[in-house]
Amino acid sequence: MTNEENYLAWVKDAHAMEKQAESMLEKMADRLEHYPDLKARIQQHIEETRQQQVMVQSVIDRFDTSSSTFKDTLGKLSAFGQAMGGMMADDEVVKGAISGYVFENLEIASYTSLIAAAEVVGDVEGARIFSQIREQEVAMADWSLKHLPDVTEQFLVRSAAPGVEAKK
Repeated sequence: MTNEENYLAWVKDAHAMEKQAESMLEKMADRLEHYPDLKARIQQHIEETRQQQVMVQSVIDRFDTSSSTFKDTLGKLSAFGQAMGGMMADDEVVKGAISGYVFENLEIASYTSLIAAAEVVGDVEGARIFSQIREQEVAMADWSLKHLPDVTEQFLVRSAAPGVEAKK
């Protein structure tokens, strides 16, 4: 494959990754009942994720190619599977917060690689877009890491209280 073909394949992967992120975040936000700060930040990031999809699609459109419906669908199915698995855990909120942090770091790494690839193929606009998206992902990862102890402590307090639901 040429550099441009690899680059476009990775851009399509990023689009599918953002579809997966949206689906995963929506399912998490819908289930959260007792963690209002976490829910609010996730809802904010859902909006950012939708904007990111549009931005990534703009790179795909400039190269006159299409996003991969197959990859988008697989991403959504994967997110559904993650959400269903998390629902079974007694500590769903803590595992979800940890998984969210891990996923944000996957996105940061993906966009870091895409920035480098965009620079190699001369896509200045793509590099700018991916840098902007990466900043949002770094902000979400930082927030997640900073608030993970709070979520954990809230879960433990709720879990120790008789008759109080803690998992979501």
